[in-house]
Amino acid sequence: MNARELLSRYAAGETDFRGASLRNMSVHDADLINADLSQANLQGISLVFSYLMRVNLRQSVLIGAKLSGSNLNQAHLSEAKLNDVDLHGAALVGATLVNADLTFAVLIDANLMNADLRSANLSGANLAGACLKGATLRRASKNITSLRNANLRRADLRGADLSEANLAGADLRGADLSEANLANTDLTGANLAEAIMRGTGLTEANLTGANLANAYMQNVRTERANLSEADLQGTNLDLAVMSMANLSKSNLSEASLYRANLNGTDLSRTNLSGANLREAQLVESYMARTNLTNADLADALLARAELSSANLLNANLKGATMPDGSIATD
Repeated sequence: MNARELLSRYAAGETDFRGASLRNMSVHDADLINADLSQANLQGISLVFSYLMRVNLRQSVLIGAKLSGSNLNQAHLSEAKLNDVDLHGAALVGATLVNADLTFAVLIDANLMNADLRSANLSGANLAGACLKGATLRRASKNITSLRNANLRRADLRGADLSEANLAGADLRGADLSEANLANTDLTGANLAEAIMRGTGLTEANLTGANLANAYMQNVRTERANLSEADLQGTNLDLAVMSMANLSKSNLSEASLYRANLNGTDLSRTNLSGANLREAQLVESYMARTNLTNADLADALLARAELSSANLLNANLKGATMPDGSIATD
């Protein structure tokens, strides 16, 4: 079937093109709304700036296809082979991409709002500037090349493997990252305000200057992560494992760090005013010029910590183990 025949049959009212072979066909500005192209061979096809709303492409082969600027809103792409596909600037609002193979796909500036990407293979995909607001990426594959400046606001990323991904400047406000793997991820300047990060892995991640204000980060792991100059005001970090992390010059005012592990952490010039550090472990932590005004350090473990220049005005140290091994009485 060639392009002329396809469009002619569609114009005549036919929409069933299941299993069709349209390999390397070139059609721009095509109108194929609601067409059924499931299990079709569309490898290398060019449908730039086409209208493909609600099209059924389930299990279709679209390897190397050019779909930039096309409208694929509410399209069905489950189990489709989309390796190396060009979806630059495409609209995929509400699209279903469950188990789709998007290896090395170009999704720069694509609109994936409310898209379903569960178990999709995004290895090597470039989603820089993409909008994934409300999208579901649970169990999505790792090795995404770039999500730099992507809009992931309120996205469902539970359990997603985003290790080593580039999320610098990404908007993740209110996103659910519970149990997600973000080890070695670049989150420089990212906005994670009010994000849900229960049990999230951030080992050796770069969160320099990130906004984590009022985020829920209970049981998070940030060992050796860089959180310098990050905003963690009011954040819940209860039971967090943050040993050897760099939190210098960060804002943790009014944050809750109950029973958190901060052993060997750099807290120099950090604002911990009004923070809850009850029973926290701060062994050998470095707190040069740290602001602990009105902080609650009751029963905290401060053995061998550097506290000599910290501001402890009105701090509660009752029961805390001090740097010299003594137990504070008030």
